[in-house]
Amino acid sequence: MEVPLTAEDRAILALEGPGLVGHTCKLIRLAAGAPGPEALREALSRRLPAAPEMTWRLAGPADAPVWRPDERFDLGRHVGAIMAAEPLDAAALRAAVTRLFVQPLDRGRPLWRMDLLGPLVGGGVALVWRVHHALADGTTAMRLARDVLWDPPPASADGAHADAGVHASPPIDDPRQRSHLAGLLAREFLPAAHRSPFDARVGRDREVALAAVSLPDLHHAAQVLAGATVNDAVLALVAGALRRWLEHRHGPVRTLRVKVPVSLHHDDDPAGNRDSWFRVDLPLHEPDPVARLTAIRAETALRKARHDAQELDEVLDRLARVSPRLASWSERVQRSGRTFAVNVSAIRGPDREVTVLGARVEAIHPLVEVAPHHALRVAAVSVADRLCVGIVAVPAVVDDVGLLASSVEREAADLAVAADLAVAADRGPRP
Repeated sequence: MEVPLTAEDRAILALEGPGLVGHTCKLIRLAAGAPGPEALREALSRRLPAAPEMTWRLAGPADAPVWRPDERFDLGRHVGAIMAAEPLDAAALRAAVTRLFVQPLDRGRPLWRMDLLGPLVGGGVALVWRVHHALADGTTAMRLARDVLWDPPPASADGAHADAGVHASPPIDDPRQRSHLAGLLAREFLPAAHRSPFDARVGRDREVALAAVSLPDLHHAAQVLAGATVNDAVLALVAGALRRWLEHRHGPVRTLRVKVPVSLHHDDDPAGNRDSWFRVDLPLHEPDPVARLTAIRAETALRKARHDAQELDEVLDRLARVSPRLASWSERVQRSGRTFAVNVSAIRGPDREVTVLGARVEAIHPLVEVAPHHALRVAAVSVADRLCVGIVAVPAVVDDVGLLASSVEREAADLAVAADLAVAADRGPRP
């Protein structure tokens, strides 16, 4: 059996090189009682038939690669452990994760690996799961985790996710549609007014930082303050954190354009990568966090109402079929440091508490590689009542990435306080 890589998969493979890895990473913190590597391998061996793509390796010619089952597949080459003599504190854990993150996966084998790191201060271990982006985007990685890693839920648990709701576009010869498409292409491809502070040379060094906030509190604040979504609130947290970082560095505080990936997966979609995006201008010049959230909500609501992500996906698909040369040009423009400054993604993880062989999953921090001219990358994943944020940066450009992580948490606290004050004001004084 052979499965051809999609054009999107091949493009991701092509980005990997001496200074860039092609995988994403999930840093999964497991509570006390976590399994060792032998138990984890045994459990995975029983459940891998539910995710056959995890036994596929790259094959075929370079210009037409395919996924092919690895006849020599050996879980011993994909699951390991690195145990320290002393418990790892937060800083030591981040350093150990970074060392793993920058190591490319072996293309001669299925493109994923799990490593247990520990013990951790306070108990438990960290499971570092690297999976190549050509094999799985963030949504697919969460599906794979459900299929092979999380303990099965109780029979009554409902793990269904909402359908992506792909929009069917009007005919392209409709005059209003032509006008809309012209505006869409201008919004997504015209360069920003100012150069990004992260538009710099990307070397081999990386630093990571982690943050976590209460998901119910964030959802409540977003709804009360702006009728916004959690994804809007994530962008607002990032906007506030970037504002604090720029103020700390005495840099210009102004609008900063970010790229927001949008999943186009539907339930049980077998595709490894199926997403689009739109771009949003974050109002970093706005000092009020509630005003920032309100402005972001207004812009994302307009993009969603126009179905920008879906229509952009359709337009680029047509372009690739009609003119490969123009499609190649559009890909170069998309990767430019002038079209956006930072990629900010948010993935819906498990709605319930999950465990791995009985050990509670305390956090799932996503770590995604930076890109040429984009020396900072931010990602978030939800798990039960927590939102976990992972930040990857080039230290020569962002030498205080920890400030960004702590600022994300401070921004969430500020929005929660603002929401409480708004609710109290609506109730008014007691008679």
